[in-house]
Amino acid sequence: MAIIPETLEEIENDVLETEMEIQPSLTYQLTASGLGGIVDGKEAIRQFIVKAIRTARSRFLIYDDQYGSEIEDLIGADVTRELLDEEIPRVIREALIYDDRIADVTNFNVSHSGDTVLIKFDVSLTNGERMESEVTI
Repeated sequence: MAIIPETLEEIENDVLETEMEIQPSLTYQLTASGLGGIVDGKEAIRQFIVKAIRTARSRFLIYDDQYGSEIEDLIGADVTRELLDEEIPRVIREALIYDDRIADVTNFNVSHSGDTVLIKFDVSLTNGERMESEVTI
């Protein structure tokens, strides 16, 4: 084979032979007092979930338009509790589903206590695993 493929068939064969390399999810661990080390795997995904939900979308220039959620605007809006409970799953799913480690977000349970909202849900990962997650807003 030449250095540069000469036919469409050679290009297609090169693409088929290339395996997708799974990147580690290694990241800094965030704590209340700052950075606390390094996390990977499910713990890194848990951290991403909480951070993505609690970060306002399109408000910080450091993040692209896909990162974050509109949950803060939704909870602060003058809407009924029924509408809020209906919209929270959509907003959370939109905040998380673009991450290539997450396949689906399901089974939402929303509970209210005063000014606090506890949201529990299941996350299906692209590697076939499932994990329970929760966030308090």
